[in-house]
Amino acid sequence: MSYLVVGPELLASAATDLTRIEQAIGAANVAALPHTSELLAAGADEVSTAVAALFSGHARVYQAVSAQATAFHDRFVQAINGAGVSYAGAEAANVQQTLLDAINAPVQTLLGRPLIGDGVHGSAPGQAGGPGGLLYGNGGNGAAGMTPGWLVAPVALRG
Repeated sequence: MSYLVVGPELLASAATDLTRIEQAIGAANVAALPHTSELLAAGADEVSTAVAALFSGHARVYQAVSAQATAFHDRFVQAINGAGVSYAGAEAANVQQTLLDAINAPVQTLLGRPLIGDGVHGSAPGQAGGPGGLLYGNGGNGAAGMTPGWLVAPVALRG
């Protein structure tokens, strides 16, 4: 069985490493540009001119592919950074819920209501929402609909 270990700090470290790789590749491309942008023919004959044109064409293709790879790499680094931020947010929410559960458990046991938090929403037709927390929180919304026994006979108005 394989395990995957992920943490916000590991994702941030990976993004930093990827940025360093991008900088190294960018520096290599800049250093190669003057040597690969336009090759001079070795001689005045047409074979030398054709070979130089062929290699110059390859150099232009390399520069175009390199630009596309750099754009992809930038988007990949942004995705890794975004994943780290999302993961950190999820971890914070998980810690927050664990803390709320620890605070609310004794009060819920003693009083039947949480100390902090919103009540549950009603789910069956006409069911009332649950009570909110004693210190902080709103009661849950009641469910839509009517329950049997709540029908009222029409009353004739005199006037």
